Amino acid sequence: MPPKDDPETAKLRKELEDLVNKIKEEQKKVADTTMAEACASVGDAPKVRLVTRKNLKGHINKVNSVHYSGDNRHAVSGSLDGKLIIWDTWTGNKIQVIPLRSSWVMSVAFAPSGNFVACGGMDNMCTVYDVNNRDSTGAAKITRELLGYEGFLSSCRFLDDNTLITGSGDQKITHWDLEKNVKKQEFTGHNGDVVTMSLSPDNNTYVTGSVDQSCKLWDARSPDCKQVFFGHTADVNSVCFHPSGQAFGTGSEDKSSRLYDLRSDQQLAQFAPPSGQPGFTSCALSSSGRFIMCGADDNNIHIWDTLKVQHNGILSSHENRVTSISMSTNGMALCSASWDQNVRVWG
Repeated sequence: MPPKDDPETAKLRKELEDLVNKIKEEQKKVADTTMAEACASVGDAPKVRLVTRKNLKGHINKVNSVHYSGDNRHAVSGSLDGKLIIWDTWTGNKIQVIPLRSSWVMSVAFAPSGNFVACGGMDNMCTVYDVNNRDSTGAAKITRELLGYEGFLSSCRFLDDNTLITGSGDQKITHWDLEKNVKKQEFTGHNGDVVTMSLSPDNNTYVTGSVDQSCKLWDARSPDCKQVFFGHTADVNSVCFHPSGQAFGTGSEDKSSRLYDLRSDQQLAQFAPPSGQPGFTSCALSSSGRFIMCGADDNNIHIWDTLKVQHNGILSSHENRVTSISMSTNGMALCSASWDQNVRVWG
């Protein structure tokens, strides 16, 4: 049983809830239309016809995370088999297999340059590997082991070869200077595990999602939160920036995906599958921003038209929960990772 709130805590909680509700009411007042209404005259989008171009086999346990390199060709995947695999998604070949010290990997990231990969998970640290240099065993050289986390590492993204941002289970967001191996910034980002992050197209801002059901917008150059977005009623498992840099999509445990707009400071649309009640683990937006894709625990990737707020179709080939999806920078291909031990390239 959770302890009963003392009167002061209860009073503060009520005050906080009232403030949040007041914000929501103010937002409703200025929401003069919905996305679907505003785009009623827009023609229906064609059905997305993506097929599996490559089924990347090599992991021998659940694959938890996948991320594209900036070259639109290579991708890195991390699995509970204790391996990172760097793939050539055009040929389907493995470029490199990196053995990890801890098999509990939850997040992987490819530097935009393609020179480094980072990963972390239940080992409470983030490890950075130099893809172009090998150690004495022939595996990719560890360039940094970033320590000092009091919780699991749930998300990491490179701003460039020298700067890494991480989110972790100790509610913190950390900016690392990799050259000097020091924390540039560390601050409490959410009231729960920071689960996911996505960088804006210009790399100046990023958005995070958390177990506290909120999403927050941050400036990469300061520790101040710029905006907070409410609406989800369970963990926000995934966030992805819109290519315009003015909006972002989400995927949540509350069985919905949503689109939030930074300029109007509120939710634009809510997406749900036509049948079934899957929770969403991951999301990605097409390069035009017209389509949002969400990996789900019903083994499928669901696609919606963001303007008409209509379900467009599903990509179904995985045989277990889809854990992570990553869109190539040029929007030509989508990579998906699953508990069925496979990584698929769709195009």
